[in-house]
Amino acid sequence: MKRIVAMLLVLCMALGLAACGQKAPEATAAPAAPAAPADTAAPAAPAEPVAEENLTETQKIIKEAQTMTLEELAKKAIEESNGKMFYGVGNSSRGKSALPLFIAYLQTIDPSYNMEFEWQQPKNNKIFDQLTADSLKDTGTFAMTLIQDGNQIESKMVQTGILDTFIPKDWAEANGTTAEEYKGFLALQTLNKVFMYNNTGSKTYDNCWDFVAEGEHGLYMDIDSEIVGKNFLYMLTEDTYAGWLKEAYNALPAEEQAYFQPTIKAMESEAADLGLGPDGAYALAWIKLLVEIYKAQTDYGPNCNTLVDKSATDQFGLLVYSKLRSVEESNSVSVNNVNVAAYTDGYQGIGGYGYCHYLFVTDNSPLPWTACAFIAYMTCTEDGFSAWGKDMGGYSSNPKVAEATENTRHHQTGGYVDGVSVYEAKNDRGYDWWTTDGKLVLEDPEYCASVAFTVGSWIEMLTKYSAG
Repeated sequence: MKRIVAMLLVLCMALGLAACGQKAPEATAAPAAPAAPADTAAPAAPAEPVAEENLTETQKIIKEAQTMTLEELAKKAIEESNGKMFYGVGNSSRGKSALPLFIAYLQTIDPSYNMEFEWQQPKNNKIFDQLTADSLKDTGTFAMTLIQDGNQIESKMVQTGILDTFIPKDWAEANGTTAEEYKGFLALQTLNKVFMYNNTGSKTYDNCWDFVAEGEHGLYMDIDSEIVGKNFLYMLTEDTYAGWLKEAYNALPAEEQAYFQPTIKAMESEAADLGLGPDGAYALAWIKLLVEIYKAQTDYGPNCNTLVDKSATDQFGLLVYSKLRSVEESNSVSVNNVNVAAYTDGYQGIGGYGYCHYLFVTDNSPLPWTACAFIAYMTCTEDGFSAWGKDMGGYSSNPKVAEATENTRHHQTGGYVDGVSVYEAKNDRGYDWWTTDGKLVLEDPEYCASVAFTVGSWIEMLTKYSAG
């Protein structure tokens, strides 16, 4: 059944391309009841448990694997993949860095163990097409995947049965749950994008509505090139986050409210038509204003290099926080040329967006035991997470691994030199702070999928800003 669904999905994509002569639109799920905002440990609710006789062979292995410790899984992996080739695919190239560490770990159990590997990182959001095509084989090429964009994962990969969630026993215990009780995908980490602004001028940004004020043109990854940015906009329409936007609006001076009020008023009927909650008009107004004024960018590295330069006076952007780590200080370039907006005293409203890298076993995995062991290694050990652990703004979903990583990397004092805070913007306040005081908007795959057709279609109708 899974392969029939996948074949139909591929056929639909092909027909769409042939009919339109352009890239097929992103697949969406039918609207569903909105879900509550998720945290790292519970991003989405799964389907009802499947009867044993209806499980695929990989799902049967996963069910057994979820009762085993990492060491027990490692022994199974050694039996299965010694001398073989392992193919992984992901949105993050660092899977290639994690695999040699995993092999070295297996060699501590069996020194004779050896496994060749290849890690692919498809560009331009092609990972979904690649996994869909691979799912048509009886035995696939890819053993597992590390993937982002909860909306498309939910609608294209999970609902179609292409990817299976594996919850490691050690990870579940660290999070105070069990594989049976846990509801959601398995996140390797939550990453954050945060609002930053160049502070070399007199302008300050102390409210999230300042980013969509008249005359602003912030640096923002184009929502058609990095889809998680579109998921951020989807999530703003969820009741909690829409409420945050309303609260921030209420904190504005009356003269600033007057600029936004006509747009908010105009969005009331739109919010009602889209079935949004009582504060939905505030979310739609903020989204509309942002889309119509942001400068579409193609990469976070150049965005960061622009913003930390003295020449970028009074500019702002929504950037992956970890990019500050690679800034090379010079006379004109410095981390001290930017402020993290949410760290500003008295700042009101959303501080940024948090999304996850998720881990899955492909349902036709050629090496399912090895895939499970590798996933457990990355999520349950500091060494396994180390390929990602060097970055501020990236938080392991395993609280024990997150604590160990912080004790080693000291991200919360990353801007200190000889005990003195020299680069305040690099002092990461951590996941707990960002998801409370920092008002980080968190991706919920189920909610994104539920509004991708309704809110998503509305966003597609907006006119993007063009400098020309």
